[in-house]
Amino acid sequence: MKIYFLGTGTSQGIPVIGSQHSVCLSSDSRDKRLRVSVWMQIEDTSIVVDCGPDFRQQMLVSNCQHVDALLFTHEHADHTAGLDDIRPFYFKQGNIAIYAHERVLKNLEKRFDYIFQTDDKYPGAPSVTPNQIKENTPFQVNEITIEPINAWHGNLQVFGYKLRDFVYLTDVKSMETSEIEKIKHCKVLVINCLREEPHTTHFNLEEVLHFISLVQPKKTYLTHISHLFGFHAEIEQQLPQDVYVAYDNLEITI
Repeated sequence: MKIYFLGTGTSQGIPVIGSQHSVCLSSDSRDKRLRVSVWMQIEDTSIVVDCGPDFRQQMLVSNCQHVDALLFTHEHADHTAGLDDIRPFYFKQGNIAIYAHERVLKNLEKRFDYIFQTDDKYPGAPSVTPNQIKENTPFQVNEITIEPINAWHGNLQVFGYKLRDFVYLTDVKSMETSEIEKIKHCKVLVINCLREEPHTTHFNLEEVLHFISLVQPKKTYLTHISHLFGFHAEIEQQLPQDVYVAYDNLEITI
């Protein structure tokens, strides 16, 4: 399984528009972060999690040629605003399979009604095949089994995903013990870590290190990183063994 980090930044990305913050002005390419997303290649199956406003750029840079499924964690714009840019995949493949909570599917249908429309459809619009994800109900993409992991982004429910020994979670602030049990001792955990200071809807560094101690993965990569966290090189120096800062275009193999 190959994991490609398409984006590792927060809702504004890094650099933030108009910001003179030192991290936003950094010359280190690892400090340039598009909106958070990940691409997983498992044998011949290609799966992308989230489709934010940087989706087009991410697909061009990564050279992704095919998408079997697009999974959504939740409905916030930094995770969904790029849905129209699935058009090239639709023109090559036909309907694109999307997977999300029922609430998220309804939100997308409202915001992108022309994509979900079936009658008198504009010929240049893409089409999707919606699939509802339910808690505690694994589903399959081709022959790949995916287990949804329920979490909370403040008061908003979000889904993370477990594929074999890989777990991807973002925009998490809390998780029930029963869900933590599902992901214990995974080989690779990807988890959001916004900054050192507390935040109402995201893990900060102290919280995420506690969460990692509960899960006990072999390796952890931090994502959904704010410019307020600091420089990539400096963050890595303060992390414990086997905990790393992910960066855009990082590729790992499990």
